[in-house]
Amino acid sequence: MSVRRTVRHSVRWGLMAGAAMAVLAGASAVAAQHAQDGGGGPDAVSLTVYNQNVALVEDTRSLDIPAGRSRREFPGVSASIRPETVGLSGRGLSVVEQNFDYDLLTPDRLMQAAVGGEIGIVRTNPGTGAQQTDRARVLAANEGVVLEVGGKIEVLRDDGVPTRVIFDEVPSNLRPRPTLSVTLDAEGAGRRDVTLNYLTTGLAWKADYVARYDETAGTLDLTGWVTINNQSGVTFTNARTRVVAGDVSVLNAPYDPRTGSYARPPAPRGAGTQAGAARGLADVYVYPLPEPVTVANNQTKQVGLLDVSGVPASKRYVFEMNRFDTLNEPSGAQVAMTFSNSATSGVGAPLPAGIVRVYVNDAAGEPRFVGEDRVAHTPAGSDIVITTGAAFDVTVQPRVVQEETVQRRRGQTPWTRYQMEYTVRNARPQPVVVEVRQTELSALAEVSDQSIEAERRGNSLIWLVPVPANGETRLTATVVTGD
Repeated sequence: MSVRRTVRHSVRWGLMAGAAMAVLAGASAVAAQHAQDGGGGPDAVSLTVYNQNVALVEDTRSLDIPAGRSRREFPGVSASIRPETVGLSGRGLSVVEQNFDYDLLTPDRLMQAAVGGEIGIVRTNPGTGAQQTDRARVLAANEGVVLEVGGKIEVLRDDGVPTRVIFDEVPSNLRPRPTLSVTLDAEGAGRRDVTLNYLTTGLAWKADYVARYDETAGTLDLTGWVTINNQSGVTFTNARTRVVAGDVSVLNAPYDPRTGSYARPPAPRGAGTQAGAARGLADVYVYPLPEPVTVANNQTKQVGLLDVSGVPASKRYVFEMNRFDTLNEPSGAQVAMTFSNSATSGVGAPLPAGIVRVYVNDAAGEPRFVGEDRVAHTPAGSDIVITTGAAFDVTVQPRVVQEETVQRRRGQTPWTRYQMEYTVRNARPQPVVVEVRQTELSALAEVSDQSIEAERRGNSLIWLVPVPANGETRLTATVVTGD
């Protein structure tokens, strides 16, 4: 829609030569005139935010629509909209054509649009306050603004003299905000609800958890947050919002009209949720936020969803090796907190991927940060393991006592027999159990002469080694394995 009336825009030119700093007094008037066509924004909006930095927007507006063909504008859509994904529905409506206008009304774009035309230049004498108005032709607006004033060439710059620029009109192609225009064909006239559905980039979400572990009680308190980041170019007001855990296939990278290129942004992971709130849908989980939220453009919004206490938990020590080797020095076992997200534990919901930060109270009862770990999407009823770092007082020192080649069958590749000794030490005043894991074994690997019986999990052997307080335990085993 062209705006043909005169709009006086006051512009003050800043410290950088030729860089326009403007107060566009007429922008609100332009927006109001657009609003008469398609509404100033949605009456209701819903967001579904996925892990792949993509979101589904459902935008509902109540409009008076005449019978037959008419062109309606929908300002307030995302500046990062994927136009090819737009769908419009409404009673008795069909879409003939649609356009997405993303050339935004700014001081620089106003000046660029004025190249070849005339503008008004108002200079104010600082001493007397007298104003002088000249007409000027805009010759160029590249790194600065070049004008022809009274037959002379001037550069618009900040020279200490207050200057205003007056534009005669707002070009019809410039919009105060991204606008979708649609040509509709209506079966009859009347007011009806129209719903826009489209995908947009620029919206991402992730999960963050805080776990407060009480080793004496064997429990932890767990708090979860959903963090939504909005770089889409528009504010979503009072949006009913859902976040989706799981990876959906996005076949084509979205086209960004502002850069003229296809770009697939990195996919952030994760989020937390209120127990029982998630709903399964096509192998992903949908987590509705408890109430509508306003997510402003260029804003990070955090919403608390999970807050449970007294979840049964335990600490374990894990030492893992993917080869048979002798270590000259003991190596600290990895410390991990484990709990279940089952209903009996008090969690009772699938947990989306995210980072868990663990705190433990010291002797004075003050919480101390002990480490963090990233957990994957975890179905309800699963065990969750949070590894916080290496222990300095629980160590394991493996040693290859003997290594020899074994010819199992004629014509087959020889295997290797390892006679192993693992010295597990515990400098803590309490006894501990250490999981010693030997991984990446052949599927047909054989183990014998064990001082402790191993559990076989896939291609790994796992020994649960009890170690007394301030003591040590020697685990011995013979393993025959090969490629």
